[in-house]
Amino acid sequence: MGKNIYKNPEKGIKLALLAVLFWSTISSAFKITLRFIAFDQMLFWTVTFSVFFLWIINKEGNAPISWKNIKLKYFLMSALMGFLNPFLYYLILFKAYDLLEAQIAGALNYTWPIVLVLLSIPLLNQKISWKSILAITISFMGILFISTKGTFSFGNVVNPVGVILAVGSAVFWALYWILNMKDSREDSGKILLNLIFGWVYIFIYFIFSGRNLWFYSWQGWAGSAYIGMFEMSLTYVIWLKALDTSTNVAQVSNLIYLSPFLGLFWIYLTVGESIHLYTIVGLVLIVLGILLQQFVKQLNYKSNE
Repeated sequence: MGKNIYKNPEKGIKLALLAVLFWSTISSAFKITLRFIAFDQMLFWTVTFSVFFLWIINKEGNAPISWKNIKLKYFLMSALMGFLNPFLYYLILFKAYDLLEAQIAGALNYTWPIVLVLLSIPLLNQKISWKSILAITISFMGILFISTKGTFSFGNVVNPVGVILAVGSAVFWALYWILNMKDSREDSGKILLNLIFGWVYIFIYFIFSGRNLWFYSWQGWAGSAYIGMFEMSLTYVIWLKALDTSTNVAQVSNLIYLSPFLGLFWIYLTVGESIHLYTIVGLVLIVLGILLQQFVKQLNYKSNE
């Protein structure tokens, strides 16, 4: 998808809200699909569908990928990025959803912006202020609040392995995001090549693990196709289009934090989970810390102008 120089704030907001609506359903889709197939089967077929959808989107877009003109360094970069995401990130995240309630796994997964800040210190040589430390602490309190059912007692951790996986997956997404910021390639073609490499890694995983790749549940097929389209391909393109069209990228970007709260509604409605008060409070703390960190970043940027 080529960069759109035509700015339309109203259209940008509408596209961003559409992407938020789609993404808000994904936690429910994960959990429902996992009722019918294993987490690694869901990963393989989800990525398979996403490669198919994104290939069509890229082919019909303004800048379709030219395979013969791809430089070796970009193949190598996509090989690394595809290993981080979708392979490691979603393999770990899907297992977390397998072990935890959707509301808990979904909330903890939104810690990646905080992990991104922490990783930026050693990897991007960025300094951290006391205000940023305060923001990170607020989000960390939210993680603890959710993980311990609002008690802050480690004896009440909902599922230690699931919590570690849900938060740990954020590390791989943050690493992927840092590499993505350094990659100037056209978005849909770049993501497509990353997904193809990820698909190869997942296929190799099945070969060596001896796991069964096939299943006969139509619900599993439908769920995998839905996730492939609305998590990894179409929605991502809509989101990038919203950012391209907007005149205020920061304002549009913050709309993404509506997604986990709207997601709680879908989880209650479709998965049937009773939404816990500690999930809501913890999620508010996590998002509050993230927004505070972004505010601090904007203040630092303006002070350096």
